[in-house]
Amino acid sequence: MEEEQSYEAILERMLERVPANIDKRENSVIWNALAPAAAELAMSYIWMNQIPTLAFLDTAEGEYLERRTAEFGINRKRATAAVKRGLFYGEDDTPFDIPIGSRFFINDLHYMTTERISAGQFSLTCEELGVKGNLPSGALLSLNTIPGLERAIMIDIIAAGEDEESDESLRTRHYQMVNEPAFGGNIADYRHKINSITGVGGTKVFPTWNGGGTVKCVFIGADYLKPSKELVSSIQETMDPEVNKGQGIGVAPIGHVVTIEAVEETPIEIQTSLALERGVSVRSVEDNIKEICEKYMMDLRKTWENDMNLVVRTSQIEARILNVSGVLDVSNTLLNGQDANIEIESTNIPMLEGVFLYESTS
Repeated sequence: MEEEQSYEAILERMLERVPANIDKRENSVIWNALAPAAAELAMSYIWMNQIPTLAFLDTAEGEYLERRTAEFGINRKRATAAVKRGLFYGEDDTPFDIPIGSRFFINDLHYMTTERISAGQFSLTCEELGVKGNLPSGALLSLNTIPGLERAIMIDIIAAGEDEESDESLRTRHYQMVNEPAFGGNIADYRHKINSITGVGGTKVFPTWNGGGTVKCVFIGADYLKPSKELVSSIQETMDPEVNKGQGIGVAPIGHVVTIEAVEETPIEIQTSLALERGVSVRSVEDNIKEICEKYMMDLRKTWENDMNLVVRTSQIEARILNVSGVLDVSNTLLNGQDANIEIESTNIPMLEGVFLYESTS
């Protein structure tokens, strides 16, 4: 179709309609009159060929994908700001309260105090959206003059910031909704409702876990880490408030007693022996190996929602280490001191605790 409607093909057909007694050679009057029209028509056909791509959900992108999924009530998750915990101290390291709205700076990012948690402890909301606001920790630089403030430190995450949802993630959520119809408190209904909440990266639902009418929902954060207690409490309040459990006050159906929990962490310690190329030391490959081991753990955590039990495999770790430049062979790999794969509980995720490398003498 595209070849038939190319600029050259369109121009040729147009010139064929011109009487033979008129000069149709290139740069003739009639040729110069028809060529721009042929180019515009060719561009129109190119855009027309995009219509099927943008009209169907499996190939649509950007705005067009959003409009298709919105027809089913599924909207793209927008970028959100990270909220972190800040500690503030006055003279003699005593907790110090600062004004709400005070601004601070760290690692090229700006944060503003938005809520007092307790004495000298405040929520800090990043002014820049996305996951980058989750990363910084440490000493804060005050952008305001605050008499009495001696030092300020940012520590853990209260609510993880998220980048705008990708096309593939939105498409996947749509297919889950369509292929697993959510209705009246079934498993798909709970997964859909909780996964649509900002800060959630995936959910597992355990029906009748503590007798009839009970439902336990365990979720992982949008950053594929253990979510904060504040987010757990917020989702519990949304689904089935603690005060009136099972009464249908929240999103959960009447009679469903819902318990919301965060994933737990299973520490993974890796020990292995390396055969290295001449001139290569363990120290020179250590950072690369730690990085690929952390990436392997992240890849596993991303599949947590759809796997009943994650398995950390020595073969996968060794295969990845062998791809590191300078490594010839890997042997005697132990996971948490054992020469075996580690099967993680269904409500847990693997977290890299440490990587210990030894140079093989053989």
